[in-house]
Formats: sequence, structure tokens, C-alpha cells
Amino acid sequence: MICGIVDLGSNTIRLSIYQCEGSRCRLLMNRKVMAGLADYVVDGEMSPEGVRVACEVLLEYKSMMRNLGFGNLLVFATASLRNVSNTAEAADQITQATGLAVDVLSGAEEARLSFLGAVQGAGPESGLLIDLGGGSTELVRYEGREMLSSCSLSLGSLSLFSRFVSGLHPTKGERKAIRAQVEKQLRRHQPDLLPAAHACGVGGTARAACKVADLLFRRPEGTRTLAARELRELLDRLKEPDRDDLHLLLKAAPDRIHTLIPGLIVLDTLARAYGLEDLTVSLCGVREGYLQDRVLKGASR
Repeated sequence: MICGIVDLGSNTIRLSIYQCEGSRCRLLMNRKVMAGLADYVVDGEMSPEGVRVACEVLLEYKSMMRNLGFGNLLVFATASLRNVSNTAEAADQITQATGLAVDVLSGAEEARLSFLGAVQGAGPESGLLIDLGGGSTELVRYEGREMLSSCSLSLGSLSLFSRFVSGLHPTKGERKAIRAQVEKQLRRHQPDLLPAAHACGVGGTARAACKVADLLFRRPEGTRTLAARELRELLDRLKEPDRDDLHLLLKAAPDRIHTLIPGLIVLDTLARAYGLEDLTVSLCGVREGYLQDRVLKGASR
């Protein structure tokens, strides 16, 4: 069975195509469009322009699947539609225009599926899952690969950039405001947080941070673990980037040149709050969890 999964996110809209045989799946291809849907939210609502952009990308993916001879395409949305006031209306408009049903995940469901996809087969056996997206951040505390608690913060690398940053990179005052917002939501959702030495990171910001660290610290290419010390050094170096730093960012993560600093502030704030020693980036996440839970589990019944 060939199955396409679309993650309609706040920053990116990603298509992953898998070949599934029984309970085993193999990733055939990935496609990503930096749609920036969080920037199309006006007065708390997803604007008609945002709906149009989402539909254009989904129709492109639908056509690609059809041209490849694949018909099974599933779409889910995270904070891009969850955190707006016209969720049902926007989802219905997308379905009417594309013929694709949109499964809008709650924050708790996104956290569970991200954990299922990222942690159960890899990463630290115990610790903290951090799924940092464009519009939300899911946190899961776990022991022995079993969930203990979870929460969803309504902030992400793109939404923080859009809300607090006036230029390309945040000023000192804007960086303080971003950190204060993360701390505020963390106090609200995790007032009695348990310390964790190790974290499993999911999302484009965590992957980009490792790529930048590889170049900046001359680490072996493809290193997937970032020490908390390296994270702080990375943020200190890039918070006021000079020309050489900008060239490095353009080389390692050109599509995240504006959202990387807000994302690094989120990761650093979480690392300090939980007392993290390191963060290991997972190559899997919510799409793989969605595939396991919504496709493979249903097929086995």
C-alpha cells in the first residue's frame, strides 16, 4: 500500500509518501512548501488568502499523487487551523475546494502522535519530547518510552517571529519578550514540571539548529545531538548575526533565516527550565505517528 500524509502546519505544508507492508513502512519521498500560514491569520481568523494558499499546495500534492499513480492521500492540520477562531469554516472551505478532508488535531492529540512517531522507536528512553513547530510547541514528559504527561504551548518559531519581531532578526528587547512569553506559557501549562536530562527534538528548527552547529562548531556533518551548552553558544553567536553568520545561516538553513532565532530562544528557555543536558533530533515525528495510528492500526483491525 502506498499512502501520502500531508501535515498542514503553520510554517510548512509537508507531504510524505510511504510504502507500507503490514506494520512496516518505508519513506519514499518528502515534499515541503514554506507556506507560512501563520502569517495569514487576521484578527484571530484564517484569512481567505490563507485558505487559498493552503488549497493551492494541497491541489499540487493531489496532482502529484495522481501523476505517480497513488490515490491514498490523507491531510491533517495542527496549530495552523487549531489556533484560529474559524477552524471549522476554514477546514470546510479547504475540503470543498480540494476534495480532501482535513483532520484538525487537538494539542493533546498532536503531542501523542508526535511521541508515537518520534520516541517509541528511537531517541532517549526517558526524558522530554519537544515538538517545536511554526505555531505550537508540544511537550511530552516520558519514562521508559511511556508518556507521563503532555501539554501544548500555543507558540512556535513563526508565530513568535510574526508577533514580536519587527525586522529580520529580533532585537535585544524582542528576544526578552519572546523568552518571557515562553516562560509565561510554561508556568501556565507545566507549573510543577519535572526535570529531565535528555530531550528528543522534533521539527525543522531542531534539525536546522544541528545543521548550523555542524558548520559553526566544525562538528561531523549529520550530527543529531545538540548539547545544552552548544545550544546556548549557538544562540549567543547568532542573536546579532554579522555578515559571516548570515552566510552560514544561508548555507545551512536558508528557509529558516527569519525563524531560527525565535526557535532557538524557545529551545534554550526549555533547556534551562528542565535542566536539559542535551537534545537529540528525531528524523520522525507527528506524520509517522499519524501513519501508525490512523492508517496502520486501522488496516490491522
